[in-house]
Amino acid sequence: MDDVKLLTASTNYAVVQLPQRRFPGVVFQGDSLHILIRDLGRVANEIDPFEKAEALADVIEELRVIQRHYEAVLKREGIERPYQD
Repeated sequence: MDDVKLLTASTNYAVVQLPQRRFPGVVFQGDSLHILIRDLGRVANEIDPFEKAEALADVIEELRVIQRHYEAVLKREGIERPYQD
C-alpha cells in the first residue's frame, strides 16, 4: 500500500496528498461532513426566503474557510491549484 502524505495537522478538514494523484484533497471527518449535509438540508427546507439566504450564506462561508485553508497549504507546498477563479 502506498503512503498518504499528510500536509496539515489532523483536523476536521485535513489536507492530504494521495499516491498517484496530482493534487491534494481535503479529508472531512465524518461528523463534520454530517454537519454540513445537515445544514444544507435545513437550507433546503427553509421556507422564508430571508432565512434561507442567511442559512445558505453560513454554509458557503464554512466551505470558503475550508477552501482558503486548502489554498494556503497548496501555496506553502508549492503546488498549483487544481482550478482557476
